[in-house]
Amino acid sequence: MTAIKDYNVHIDSKKRITLRGAMYQYYNVKEFENGCIILEPRELNIPDSISAATLEDMDRAVSNFKIGAASDPIDLSDF
Repeated sequence: MTAIKDYNVHIDSKKRITLRGAMYQYYNVKEFENGCIILEPRELNIPDSISAATLEDMDRAVSNFKIGAASDPIDLSDF
């Protein structure tokens, strides 16, 4: 595989690097013991549906609320 860009970077005081002309906004980072770092682009998207596990959690929360197994109300008047 041929490199599209090849340049040196340095870590700033907050241990960050800057990617010049990055093609994506989000990257998955894998750092290895030998010092190699692999960046894989990630695109965030909206899921097509709500997962079955999430729906089960919501049903359980509503059931708990209906039987009174819920925390005390939170006062949001300050907001």
